[in-house]
This record gives sequence, C-alpha cells and structure tokens, in this order.
Amino acid sequence: MSFEDRTLTAQTRSKEAFFALDEVFFSRTDDRGVIRAGNAVFSRVAKYPLEELLGAPHKIIRHPDMPRAVFQLLWDTIKDGGTVGAYVKNRARDGSYYWVFAVVTPCDGGYLSARIKPTSPLLRTVEQEYVKLRQAEQAEGLSPQDSAVLLLARLKELGFDTYNDFAGHALAEELLARDAGLKRPACARLAERREMHATAGTLVGETEALVQEFESMRTIPHNLRVIASRIEPAGGPVTVLSQNYSSMSRDMSSWFEAHVWGKDSNFRAIKGTVTAAIFVEGLARILTECGHQLDQEDGTASTDIAREQAILSELTETQFTKARASLHDVRFEADRIQKACLTLHRHFMALTTTRVLCKIECARLGHVGESLNSIIDELGQFQDRISARLERISELSAALASEDK
Repeated sequence: MSFEDRTLTAQTRSKEAFFALDEVFFSRTDDRGVIRAGNAVFSRVAKYPLEELLGAPHKIIRHPDMPRAVFQLLWDTIKDGGTVGAYVKNRARDGSYYWVFAVVTPCDGGYLSARIKPTSPLLRTVEQEYVKLRQAEQAEGLSPQDSAVLLLARLKELGFDTYNDFAGHALAEELLARDAGLKRPACARLAERREMHATAGTLVGETEALVQEFESMRTIPHNLRVIASRIEPAGGPVTVLSQNYSSMSRDMSSWFEAHVWGKDSNFRAIKGTVTAAIFVEGLARILTECGHQLDQEDGTASTDIAREQAILSELTETQFTKARASLHDVRFEADRIQKACLTLHRHFMALTTTRVLCKIECARLGHVGESLNSIIDELGQFQDRISARLERISELSAALASEDK
C-alpha cells in the first residue's frame, strides 16, 4: 500500500458515516447472526449493497474499537430470550465509523436489531468507558466473559445495579434527546414512566431505611429489661412489659421481612420492573418507526417488505404486551406494600400501649424508675421515626399504584 493509500485509509477511518436523526434502520439475522434482511438505510450507512449484506455475518460491520464485553452481554441476553440495548460503534465498508444505539430482540428464527442515532450526553461517557475497557481487554488479555464482569462492576460504580438498568436508562435518554433534536414534544408516556422509576427508587430507599430502623430498635427493649431486672422485685412489671414489647416488635419485623422484604418477594425488584417497562415501550416505539421507515422505501428483490412489516408489527405488539404486564406487576407490588403498612400501623397501636404502661410503672417506682425513663423515651423516638416512614411508604405506594391507570 502506498503512502497516499495509507493516508487516505487513515482519513477514512476517522470519518463518521452520516445518517439523519429521524432515520431508523434495522437488520434481521438467523440464530447464528447471519443477516437475512435489512432496510435501505442500513445498506446506505454501512456502504454495502444490500445483496452483499444478505448472507453475511453481522460482525461484518463490527468496529475494532468495540469492547468484547458488550457483545458477550448482548448474546447472553438474547440467547436467553431477553431483549437488550447497547451503544455500538460500527464500521462501514470504506472504514468510516458510525455510532448507534441498538435494541435487539429475539424474533421467529433469529434476532432483529433496530438502531437509532445516539445524541444524548451519555454517549460521550460511554465512548470514554469503552476506550478504557478495550484497553484493559488488550493489555490484560481478558476473555469476553472476564471483560463483561469488568463492565458490570463499572456500571455498578456508576449507579446501575444491572446491565438492563443501564440499558433502560440509556434508551430513555436517547429517545428524549432525539425528540428534542427533532423539535418534537417529549413523549408523555416516557415522562410518566421515568417519574414512576423515580418514585419506585424512593420507595425502595424508604423501605430499606424502615428495615434498618427495626434492626436498631431491637436492642432497646433488651436494655430496658436488663436495667429493670437490677431493681427486682420492684422492676418486675417493667421486665414483663419490656419482654412483651420486644416480642411484639420482633414479630412485626419478622412479618415485614416475610411479606414485603423477604428473599421470595418481588418488591425488591420493583425499580427494575419499571426499568423493564421503559425499555420495552421504547423498543416498541423504535420498531414502529422501523415500520414507517419501510413504508418510505422502495421494495427491491432483496427485501420482502410485506414480510418484514408483518414481523415488525408482531414484535411491536409483543413489546407493548410485555410493558403492560410489567406495569401490572409494579402496581400489584405497590398495592401490596400499602396494605402491609396499614397492618403495621395497627400493630403499632399495641406497641404504643405497652410503652405507655412501661412509663406508668416507672412513675410508680419513683426515683428508682428514673433510670428507665430515658430508655422508654428512646423507644418513643424510634416509634415516631418508624411511624413517619410507614406514612411516607404508604404515600409513595399509593402514588405508584395509581399511576397510568
């Protein structure tokens, strides 16, 4: 290769292949990743004739800058029947590059990938993270699996518990940025879902804090019982009352663990469930736009537009059905925890009665019981905090259960 050819190649590699913000392109592959269909935008941006793309492995457009971790997570998800989203840097035939946000879903006989142009500020962060991850892969000889573990750990540092949490957030960001770039009103449904996500996150945080309050409160009745035992027999009634208080508070905590926060409960996943609803609705929206894009393209011998339209239509309805199911689960869990809060409030009345009786007994003991008063007051402060959290959790649950009905 001559110096001039090398220079031209280097210039091409640093050049971005253009496609418009309102364009959507897709490709459909078999279960091995061999391209079976695509639209004209895909062909044009990749700079391959569609006839040449058909029958080729999808990795024909893979860019060497892409971390292997991303494709490992992508394949793990879709082979398991799930949908996934990812920022992907592709390489066109002439060596130029183009970034997409791709959403991939299983379809009959394989997989379908639909892509939009990413324009949100998140893209810049992803570019930087991909560079560091790719450097680590090359420097340390990481396998795709090891690289995926590294990527997931980094996402957790950035505040995303799972890759799907990140993908749902990213898709929402890109759709909102796309609407703004096209000077379209922001999607009201997407705004509602994001508000639900924020509410669910706050609800989970408040519930975690409630569990911690219960744990912290457990030591107080024990301390009360120890001090009361030192002034026996006068402290006998206080000892019995403190035992009752300890037993009741322990039963409440255990009940809450079993019915709301236990390992078999779906409540812990409520935030992720909202994220899933955001993602599948965003995917359905992109698939709908793919259908519109096909309407604008001339049919060729290479593409059976009627068949691809039917596939897109079926996939779109499937995603909307999944979104509705996810939102039903969210409302069910929110309604369930609201009822749990009402039950705990009723139990708290018994705790309050027992605490008041302790206070009365301490007063009867005179100066001997003064050492117990501060502990009983501490119980009252804990009860006030727990009561306030229950009210807050009940309000958040009611808001979440009523959204989008």
